[in-house]
Amino acid sequence: MAVVLTTTATAQDAALKRLDSGVEADAWEAVGRLNIGGTGFCTGALIAPRLVLTAAHCLFDRDSKERINPADVQFLAGWRNGRAGAYRNIRRAVVHPEYMYDGEVSSGRVRNDLALLELERPIRNTTITPLATGARPRPGDSVGIVSYARDRSEAPTLQEVCTVITQQEGVLVTSCSVDFGSSGAPIFTVLNGKVHIVSVVSAKAEVDGAQVSLGTALDAPLAQLQADLLAGKGVYDASGPGRKRVLVGKDARDTGAKFVKP
Repeated sequence: MAVVLTTTATAQDAALKRLDSGVEADAWEAVGRLNIGGTGFCTGALIAPRLVLTAAHCLFDRDSKERINPADVQFLAGWRNGRAGAYRNIRRAVVHPEYMYDGEVSSGRVRNDLALLELERPIRNTTITPLATGARPRPGDSVGIVSYARDRSEAPTLQEVCTVITQQEGVLVTSCSVDFGSSGAPIFTVLNGKVHIVSVVSAKAEVDGAQVSLGTALDAPLAQLQADLLAGKGVYDASGPGRKRVLVGKDARDTGAKFVKP
């Protein structure tokens, strides 16, 4: 996927800050680690007492090329140094109907790389407040990101300020720092003191030597997923077609995308 970089605003990006403890860490309890089948992890964010938003490709196994049973996924809200604010298993999971896990990497793949997980039980802990969602930012806007990743899987890291570089065919290209395991992490803006998720991390890429992150659109895709859950979809089907995960910007044979051991 061709990405055109038209700004040098990334020089003002904030450094990553590990959220081990304190008031700042407590503010992000709704972001958690998704443990997947005991073999990998992604990042997810609570957007309602029973709903977690993440990337669709997190729900596919890179070896079998098949959908992962939601029963094998666990959401650890606010996971920090061996403890979580809440532990929840997954009851159902829906991925965007236009998301394809095989074939040529494209903006359409990233744009639809969105999944919604329904927890077995809602999280009604007073210290864990679901995050709101908001309108897509524009190029040049400041955003932030909270994620888990390789070498920082035991506590989330916060990058308070990174930059929207451009939008292409519904894909948000940002300067936010991501790594393996960051998939599904919320990219956010702050409006009137309140955090709003505006995108979800799909992949990382390198363009002209610059590291960038690629985020999915929310808006209509999220509304579609919510409607699918209301319609009763998301029940695991072991006979479903297997598909292969690839990393944007990599050869199709490289399946190490965003599914790594913590």
